[in-house]
Amino acid sequence: MRFATYIGGTLGVALLVALVIHADLPAIIETLRTAGWSLLWLVPYRAIFYLLYALGWVLLLRPDDPAHRLRLGLSFWVTGIREAIDRLLPVASIGGGVVGVRLLRWQGLAAPPVAASIIVEIILTLVASYVFTAVGLLLLVELSSGEDYRRLIFYFLLSIPVPVVTLLLLRYGSVFARMQALFAPWIGMVVPAEGAASLDRALRASLDRRRRLVVVLGMQLAALVSGAFEVWLALRVFGHSVRPSTAIVLESMTLAVRHVAFIVPAGIGVQEAGLVLFGHALGIGSELAIAVSMAKRLREIVWGIPMLISWQWAEGRRLHAGRVHSYDCSHAHHDPAALQPAAPAGGGIEHVPASDRGTIGGFREPRRGSGSGAA
Repeated sequence: MRFATYIGGTLGVALLVALVIHADLPAIIETLRTAGWSLLWLVPYRAIFYLLYALGWVLLLRPDDPAHRLRLGLSFWVTGIREAIDRLLPVASIGGGVVGVRLLRWQGLAAPPVAASIIVEIILTLVASYVFTAVGLLLLVELSSGEDYRRLIFYFLLSIPVPVVTLLLLRYGSVFARMQALFAPWIGMVVPAEGAASLDRALRASLDRRRRLVVVLGMQLAALVSGAFEVWLALRVFGHSVRPSTAIVLESMTLAVRHVAFIVPAGIGVQEAGLVLFGHALGIGSELAIAVSMAKRLREIVWGIPMLISWQWAEGRRLHAGRVHSYDCSHAHHDPAALQPAAPAGGGIEHVPASDRGTIGGFREPRRGSGSGAA
């Protein structure tokens, strides 16, 4: 996977360089300069996207989180980190989910339901993307009047079984238990069979909550539509106003291309190619299309870098706390008297911290031979 990611990244950079060389680079720079600080409006607007996804994640996990450990603020932060990892790091768009499970485990949530909620969220995103792409294709055919784009509808229909089969396998196929049984003898997998079975059970439970799935699916579709408004706003800032339907076409087709080329880190080159290709069909020049892509990249960086820094800061704090705890435990092990305070002068029962292992209810009988009650 890492080798494929490197190859995809190299090809993406080469594609981006070719697009910029073919286009008018001074014109791209001038377009960005003309927009100026107005482009920064894209940054706070992106919060709507994160908020919708964060709220959807809370709803998916709520039945398995009766203590409400995953609050909206925490979900928003972790959602931003997941997005930053998938968008900015060479992880083939899957590393964010792994980190999301890790961060929620810190809050005391069990791994199976957390992992199941992220998998279900990814499947719902795939379904929402299909719906969004279908709308974009229909609008593209209507706006462009080109026979070449009608073929895309045929290819799109051929791909529909992919999310359907994936959903059915996760619901009825015990996928992870079967994978564990299949690969464990070959690669020495150390994941317990019960862990894989627990994940399958959590997935089935999540997929059975149909009302929640429909609500979260609607939120994700709204988040994708908000991305289309981002394209509309960027074009307006560049002095090229378009109809909302044009922005929906550009955003939906670009997302579809990025999903197909998910192996390319950050969709570099792929996003630009999609905007240039479908922008031409809608009367948008290459320079303007690449400028829109650069504006979206700027927004990704402004959101993503602080999120990645906050993630590393949290990891560092946890690592430091673990070292301090290990140091204290090590010294306590070499000095047992530190864990055995003297009994009261009158004997009786000695109170110790409830966290001390080996105690019941935070109390321990006094040591023999201490105090007036000794034998």
